[in-house]
Amino acid sequence: MSEETKETQVTEQASAEKTAEQATAENTAGQKQSDHRDEPREQRRGSRDRGTRGERGPRDRNDSQFLERVVTINRVSKVVKGGRRFSFTALVVVGDGDGMVGVGYGKAREVPLAIAKGVEEAKKNFFRVPRVAKTVPHPVQGEDAAGVVLLRPAAAGTGVIAGGPVRAVLECAGIHDVLSKSLGSSNTINIVRATVTALKMLEEPRAVAARRGLPVDRVVPERLLRAEAESVKHDAEIAKAEAQ
Repeated sequence: MSEETKETQVTEQASAEKTAEQATAENTAGQKQSDHRDEPREQRRGSRDRGTRGERGPRDRNDSQFLERVVTINRVSKVVKGGRRFSFTALVVVGDGDGMVGVGYGKAREVPLAIAKGVEEAKKNFFRVPRVAKTVPHPVQGEDAAGVVLLRPAAAGTGVIAGGPVRAVLECAGIHDVLSKSLGSSNTINIVRATVTALKMLEEPRAVAARRGLPVDRVVPERLLRAEAESVKHDAEIAKAEAQ
């Protein structure tokens, strides 16, 4: 066998060994990559603890004990040197549905942030609303700027006879039977503020009777006293049933 033939065989053998080594390396790399893909995504990222997609932290208000009503959202603009700067305002009513209510006005560059600011301001403006059997104790008229709102007591089962802005305030306050009429401006903010003014003008019947030195039945109509007694009895039955 000549030297040229020997050199050719050695070269072919080295080439074959090199090709086999490359194939083995490729198979190993492919197996590692497959194993890597089979691992859970969080494990590849260092097993960071993450919640499921869509979950929120403490900022979520879905479990809030208060009723929240967004009355209106407006886009406003401010003229600056570079042009117009747009932002959003939100008028929000917050209440517990049991005589406590507040109104807030929030402004921000984004709608969710404006609503959140409105909710926080509304909670700071909480006040107690006097009620008799889920209605107002006496007729009252509230005014704020050009807004004028009239509220009148209603019999049980009447419902909330009111427009959107007034309805939001009354429902959050826990008033379920009332007659209302807007007598002034149709501006939403003025109507809501006039409704709040009217609710703040309400007085407890027993406080009025004590101030006048008269019995309660001389101050409060008999139908309202009867409705209040029935409401108290109904609430007591519900509480008893829940306890059992």
